[in-house]
Amino acid sequence: MGNTFLMPQKIISGNDVISELGDHIKGKGNKALIVTDSFMVKSGNIVKVETALKKCDIAYVIYDGANTEPTDLIVDAGLKVYKEEKCDFIIALGGGSPMDTAKAIAFMSVSSGKLRDYMHKSIDMRVPYLVAIPTTAGTGSEATKNTIISDTETNVKMLLGGSSIIPALAVIDPSFTLTVPPKITAATGIDALTHSIEAYTSRRAQPMSDIFARSAFQKIHQNLLTCFNDGDNMEARLKVSEGALEAGIAFNNSSVTIVHGMSRPIGALFHIAHGVSNAVLLPACLEFAVEGNIERFADLGRMMGVADINTPDAQAAHAFVGEVAKFCKELKIPTLAELGVNKDEFMVNLDKMADDALESGSPQNTMRIPDKEDIIGIYKKLF
Repeated sequence: MGNTFLMPQKIISGNDVISELGDHIKGKGNKALIVTDSFMVKSGNIVKVETALKKCDIAYVIYDGANTEPTDLIVDAGLKVYKEEKCDFIIALGGGSPMDTAKAIAFMSVSSGKLRDYMHKSIDMRVPYLVAIPTTAGTGSEATKNTIISDTETNVKMLLGGSSIIPALAVIDPSFTLTVPPKITAATGIDALTHSIEAYTSRRAQPMSDIFARSAFQKIHQNLLTCFNDGDNMEARLKVSEGALEAGIAFNNSSVTIVHGMSRPIGALFHIAHGVSNAVLLPACLEFAVEGNIERFADLGRMMGVADINTPDAQAAHAFVGEVAKFCKELKIPTLAELGVNKDEFMVNLDKMADDALESGSPQNTMRIPDKEDIIGIYKKLF
């Protein structure tokens, strides 16, 4: 069976590229719904988008309700604005929450029923033109076919997806990331680095996803620490933003593996941001995964500069795992204890978290497939 490769129809990237937005969306619609959060309005980031739209006489209305992890109620409220204001295309501005909300509004604007009706279905209907402008370098959502929305009635985090909700236009402008503080820069950056590592070492890796995963890994590894220590370095910010996009393209066509599978239950139970829970898990998960894919991890070790062409693969692979742990420390990634997670409560939930992790299907994409006991063992290592 052949490989399918999906990515946005168009990508524009560079410093202040937002000012060129009008040139790329002419004729795509008459009135935009800008889906964002209240911080983007308060910080003034929204003004850059408004200015670009005014310059080309495109009408718009702002929905700034995507302030928490998106729920069906947040999507419904945005959809109501979209319909009442007679919008005909959508611009997402923000981190993962506005992106996920915008994707859901896009397909629900041409669909009937409830969001939950689209679980386990491929979303492939024609949707309004969708523009994604990320303001953090992390989720890669500007390039992916998935959206995660919580169902407030059933308390289920629904993974919904299909090729039609990949944004048509991704706008990678690092000026939007300047307002991101060092802690969040580190957490979102490690999330993107994890995407690149998992895409490259997944059972479902393919030649094209490998190209994007390798490029993303190098860009993020070489520039994230600079962004963390010197947030105004635009060159480093651009490289990490481009790396996050490439990592999104990579895992969208390959898959995530054990880290993401184990991360979601921690986030759901202990309300820890997705990027942070990935970063907390990354070293321990890599220690487990490395034995099943020595050659690929060795390759990453050589890219990281902790091994060379003469280093035996096993040595290079283990050097990579050690270097990632050191990298997380340099970025001051906290431990679960430092995040205020109660150890006893965590241990009581091990069984449920392991079941939920396996149910997600992501750990099974790891070359060394973990069983429930393996996953519980990795969780225990975090304390």
